[in-house]
Amino acid sequence: MANLTLVYGMRLLPADEVAEVGEAPIALKNGNKAHVTMHILEGSREQIEAQLRMSLDAFFDFYPEI
Repeated sequence: MANLTLVYGMRLLPADEVAEVGEAPIALKNGNKAHVTMHILEGSREQIEAQLRMSLDAFFDFYPEI
């Protein structure tokens, strides 16, 4: 399998200030477009870290071939 690129972004904001989260666009070298669905995790630092670990594990479950 070819090398892969994991595209992600993170930003911590006060929970009560987030009004909307959209998709992030990606331009591919072949001229095609893709997008990244943004996700929100809320809670204490410990809760966010635990949710992030679970989300990362679940993400790779979608791609058993890698």
